[in-house]
Amino acid sequence: MEQLMRDFFLFLSKNKTLTKLAKKYGLRFGASRFVAGETIERAVEVIKDLNKKGLAVTIDYLGEFVDNAKEANEMADNSIEAICAIGREKLNSQLSLKMTSMGLDISDELVMQNMRRILDAAKENGVFVTIDMEDYSRCQKTLDIFKQLKKEYDNVGTVLQAYLYRTESDIEDLKDYHPNLRLVKGAYKESQEVAFPEKKDVDDNFKKIIKMHLLNGNYTAVATHDDAIIEYTKQLVKEYNIPNDQFEFQMLYGIRPERQEQLVREGYTMRVYVPYGTDWYGYFMRRLAERPANVAFVIKGILRK
Repeated sequence: MEQLMRDFFLFLSKNKTLTKLAKKYGLRFGASRFVAGETIERAVEVIKDLNKKGLAVTIDYLGEFVDNAKEANEMADNSIEAICAIGREKLNSQLSLKMTSMGLDISDELVMQNMRRILDAAKENGVFVTIDMEDYSRCQKTLDIFKQLKKEYDNVGTVLQAYLYRTESDIEDLKDYHPNLRLVKGAYKESQEVAFPEKKDVDDNFKKIIKMHLLNGNYTAVATHDDAIIEYTKQLVKEYNIPNDQFEFQMLYGIRPERQEQLVREGYTMRVYVPYGTDWYGYFMRRLAERPANVAFVIKGILRK
């Protein structure tokens, strides 16, 4: 039943008609729990509140289905606007982005032009940028572009997904770039030909790549809400005397805020992934797909209205 629900919401996340309707009708039916608002001004308020609690942030201007250069350039402009707000307000925040929203599916020239614009602005404002990983079909291209950008910029990292068979070899391949990587389980529906179908195998691989990347001496963001993975990471860094400034935990805005604050009290860097913007629908559907408890929360919210 849980898998059926997950597949259903992942299917809905790719529906362009529903995406357009969501843009038109705004943040309703519980989405505001997971999305900071539709404007950078509102997002800045949320970041300030989180920073006051000792939480670091990475902010993401949401965008799905960008299929023309004008829209891709506008998405890049919005990312630069966010970077400038972080610098101006002196926020403890990084930036995350999807390269499809910067023109990855349109042309190499366009996406590189937008990424360089963003990274130049980020360098000026002292902001680190993480390139989010998307579905398997875009994995290699994303890593190829990341490698090129890493040769030119120090302030860029990317994401690897534990559910892909290839990730262990990707960790090894990227080792010499000394990358700052966010490690995640993975949130897209992928074929058994490229991804572990069983949760236990994904969890085992997650632990393996966390250990590999940390022992390679590279900065590691462990992005999870899973207590077993969090405890594994704590024990691992203790066992190998890995300093707290070589890793951090990351969680999504609106999910387990009490746990986030607890990790801060324990002395760990805890970064919250804060999305904002009008194009929130696909992101929201993927959050519902991840945890049945999220669906229950939304249903309760609708019934109260």
